[in-house]
Amino acid sequence: MAVPRQVSNRGVLREEAGGSADSSVTARTPVPPVSPGSLERLVSPAQVTESPGKNLWEQICEEYEAELPTLPEGYKVKQEAAVTVSSVTPLEELVPHGFNMEHYFPVHSFPVVPPVPCPPKKTETVEPKTCSPKDYLEMFIFPVLLPGMANLLHQAKREKCFERKRTKFIACDFLTEWLYNQNPKRAGEPCTEFFSIPFVEEWLKHHPRPPIPLSLLLTEEEAAIIIQSFWRAYLVRCDPEIQELRQWQKKLREDKHIRQRVKIFWAKQEQKLKCKMDDEEVPAASGPPP
Repeated sequence: MAVPRQVSNRGVLREEAGGSADSSVTARTPVPPVSPGSLERLVSPAQVTESPGKNLWEQICEEYEAELPTLPEGYKVKQEAAVTVSSVTPLEELVPHGFNMEHYFPVHSFPVVPPVPCPPKKTETVEPKTCSPKDYLEMFIFPVLLPGMANLLHQAKREKCFERKRTKFIACDFLTEWLYNQNPKRAGEPCTEFFSIPFVEEWLKHHPRPPIPLSLLLTEEEAAIIIQSFWRAYLVRCDPEIQELRQWQKKLREDKHIRQRVKIFWAKQEQKLKCKMDDEEVPAASGPPP
C-alpha cells in the first residue's frame, strides 16, 4: 500500500481559494460521497501545521517534494547495483566459468638468446661514370647543391627578396659564385667575385647584360637622400621670388644669346691654349743654344 504524500499549506490554501470559483461547476456535476476516514488520510493535522524547528529552506524543499506527481500503487523503483572492481579482486573471478585462457591465448616458452650486435654497414663505393642516375644525384649532386640552396635562401632573405617585387639580387649568380668558391679543387684559394670568374668573363664578352636600373642599386638611405633633395628643390622653386628670377634668366638667354656667347668664349679660350702649347714646343725642338 502506497504511503500518502504530504500536502503543503500553500496547496491547501490554493484549493480553498479556487473553491468559490468552481462552485458553479460543482453544483451541476454530482460529487461522489467521501468518507471522513479518507479526508483524514489525505490531510493530517501534522501535515498542515508547520514544524517549529524547520527553517525556510527545509520548508521550501518539503513543498517542492509535495507537488511532485504521485506514483501508482504497487510501483517500485528498481535500483541497479553498481559494479565495482577493486584492485584486490583476482582476475579469475571476472572471467566466466568454463573459459579457458590458455586455449585462446597460449603461452609459448621461447629460449633466451643473447642479443647479437648488428654488423657495421659497409660503405659502398659508387663510380660516377657507371652508377645509376639516382645514385649519382644522391652521392654527388645533392650533398653539394643542398647546402648551396640553403645559403641562397638566407642571402635572399637578407636582400629582402621576400618583401619586394623587384630587387638587384640574382639567384643564379649567387649560386654560381658559391659553388665555384666551395669547390674542393680550390681549397685554400681566396674567394672570387662572380664577375671575376674566368668562364663568367668569357661568357659576358659574347653575351653582355643590360645595366641594372639605378633604383635597384641604391640603398634605402641613398634613395631617401635623393628624394628629399629633389623635394626641397621643388619647394624652393615654388617661391615667388625664385620664380621671378627664373623668368628673368630665361628672357636674358633668349635676348642676349647667352648660349652663343658661351660657345664663342670657350672657342677663344681653346685657341689661346693651343697657341700657348705651340710656343712651348718650338724652343724644345730647336734644342739648347751653343
